[in-house]
Amino acid sequence: MTPRERLIVGLDVPTVKEAESLVARLGDDVLFYKIGYQLVFAGGLELARDLAATGKKIFLDMKLLDIDNTVASGVENIVKMGMSMLTLHAYPKAMRAAVAAARGSDLCLLGVTVLTSMDGADMAEAGYQDDPRTLVMRRAAQAREAGMGGIVCSAEEAGAVRAILGPGMAIVTPGIRPAGADAGDQKRVMTPADALRAGSSHLVVARPIVKAPDPREAARAILAEMAGA
Repeated sequence: MTPRERLIVGLDVPTVKEAESLVARLGDDVLFYKIGYQLVFAGGLELARDLAATGKKIFLDMKLLDIDNTVASGVENIVKMGMSMLTLHAYPKAMRAAVAAARGSDLCLLGVTVLTSMDGADMAEAGYQDDPRTLVMRRAAQAREAGMGGIVCSAEEAGAVRAILGPGMAIVTPGIRPAGADAGDQKRVMTPADALRAGSSHLVVARPIVKAPDPREAARAILAEMAGA
């Protein structure tokens, strides 16, 4: 894959109008976009369909988790939308239901292991006994066994996860920050070049591009760093 196929720009903006403006500014430099809760609840699903129809690739970040039938029904409809990637929480029953529903399509299902905004203290507070790395490894193995297309994890865990998943599955890593960028609310971050070297297949970058004075130049700088890696 080229850097353009590996870079996923998060459309983490409050309105469809702002998202459309950002996509127009980024032009052909960016192929892949992530659409999550913020934009979905402002009309982003229609935008996702429209962008996919123009040839853009869309990572729908919905982090599904429900009873098996509900997960399967949702996945079946998302397949019809022409999405490229979809997230669900990496619970084994939910993953198996999603894989069955997506079978025969090109939709890459991604299991969310541990959010990159969480550290060991956050997990303990939420009632988990495992540290983040241990749970990521367990979820990665379960995703492989379920037949998922890949997982979402911190780039810090990408190398160990790659050893579990093998070469064929996607490892999508948020929390990517160019050198010197503000980490914000992310607690487990890495630069684009280091993340690729660690084993990530796709990098999700939002604020360093979305909030940049010149988003297109920011995207080009990240693409150049990825090419150099």
